[in-house]
Amino acid sequence: MEPASLDLLTEAKKLESEVLSTIKLNPAHVSGGLDKLLKDAYAIRCPKPVDYFNRKDLIRIFNIITKEIYGNNTSYPVVEGYGSFVMDMFCDGSDLDLSINFGNNSNEVPRQKKIETLRKFAKKFHKFQRKGIVRGVQTILTARVPIVKVIDCGTGIECDLSVDNRDGIEKSHIIHAISLIDERFQKLSFLMKCWAKSHNINSSKDRTLNSLSIVSLVALHLQTRNPPILPPFSALLKDGSDPAAVKKVVDNYVSFGQKNVESLAELFVTLFVMLASVEKLWEKGLCASLYQGSWIFKSWGSRSYPISVEDFTDRSQNIARAVGTEEVKTIYRCIRESLSHFSDYLNGKMLGTKLVDLLFGGDTPSTTGLVGAGDIDKSMKNLPISENQRPLKRQRFVEDLEVKQIQKPSEGNYFVQGNQRAEPWKGSALAHQAHVLQGGTFQPPAISSSYNRLPHGYGPGTTPASAQNQLGFGGSFNSHQRPKLVPVLNPIGYPGAFHHQAVHPNPSLGPIHSHYPLVSNNLYQGGPSSSHAQKR
Repeated sequence: MEPASLDLLTEAKKLESEVLSTIKLNPAHVSGGLDKLLKDAYAIRCPKPVDYFNRKDLIRIFNIITKEIYGNNTSYPVVEGYGSFVMDMFCDGSDLDLSINFGNNSNEVPRQKKIETLRKFAKKFHKFQRKGIVRGVQTILTARVPIVKVIDCGTGIECDLSVDNRDGIEKSHIIHAISLIDERFQKLSFLMKCWAKSHNINSSKDRTLNSLSIVSLVALHLQTRNPPILPPFSALLKDGSDPAAVKKVVDNYVSFGQKNVESLAELFVTLFVMLASVEKLWEKGLCASLYQGSWIFKSWGSRSYPISVEDFTDRSQNIARAVGTEEVKTIYRCIRESLSHFSDYLNGKMLGTKLVDLLFGGDTPSTTGLVGAGDIDKSMKNLPISENQRPLKRQRFVEDLEVKQIQKPSEGNYFVQGNQRAEPWKGSALAHQAHVLQGGTFQPPAISSSYNRLPHGYGPGTTPASAQNQLGFGGSFNSHQRPKLVPVLNPIGYPGAFHHQAVHPNPSLGPIHSHYPLVSNNLYQGGPSSSHAQKR
């Protein structure tokens, strides 16, 4: 290691100890009350099965739209997801990053072709927008990575389309593979993204931290713990950066961090401490290197950056380059304020409910009544847990579809999302349009098996106790009953959400699926069939 790197590393460690001493961190208090707070905040904010379904299905829908634009020939591109969804570090309000890819060749698509491609999609989206299928269509063609933004009216999900973003796809799959080494990586990254989004500092467009920068800083923190929780990425990339090759190497590191027994709360607080301690060192050349698994000294030539995070697949690039000199002040003000809130809570000066609101925003019902560190033994077993499901926006374009015989289903004709009733007219607006483009043919979307293995314990096919609304049916949740999810057909034959074939939270009420029949998939021809459309 170069002398400059050693000097900066020594200074960073010294400053970290100084910042840590101001908080008076008591491991017992942190691993007690604070750890429960963060685990509950994580469980409540985690995406629900319908959030996975909607994003997976939107990818399918964009591919249908692609065929409509280019025709059914062999030269049309394929739309793939990347970013926080593929990394499995997204929340229900996260954007969906999509890349329009031409073929499998390694040649980069010229910028002009990217712009022409995006204009074709923008033209299509503007037509959809006039029908109320989508909204907020924006073409941003002067950016380093040109994109088109569009919001699906049915789900409210904002989709960001770029062209040939293979680098983003590759990194996303690598991060997802590495998250299998230790579940604390996924959980800590998720919480940090929620914190950054709540404080409006998670947007490269606004010159703050992009999601990859946040996840990378979390990874570095876990690499530099004693003992380390994650290995240097150089070890994981020894056979190249192909995600399949990385996955094979990762399989040999699954138990790498088991000697480190730090709780999620300890890691969360010390991450803020680490970031606060290096505030004045970035300008001296400090750089986060995941490849080496440590802080390093790095010169970017004539360029200087407020924050430096080395790209682990292309070390000549700074993935935090979008952060502005004024915006970094805002970022650090948020970090210092959060450290102050941690200190107040751990010293009994702040309610746990208040701390969670200050960290992650007050849009989620609190799940604890903890007063502070001195109240860590208070039972939480009987507290209600909310679904916190963002309501889907109502369709506004049904009258524009050429489906004259559709009948609105009777009052008893609905499906279940989680343990709550949801109207079948609240699916994805783009999904309805895709159905029309396909001539009304029903094609259930495939759910990738990669989303069945989730660090937080659920996804398509399972539902955690923390995601259930215990008060929804006036009964207690039976954690031994495992629900199943099957697509439910909405009034025009599209599987707009999941139907739970599950034991009711109150066993005395019987199976959920015996109360909520499926909707007929033949509504184009004759409306709801009498055998399915009536409430039993």
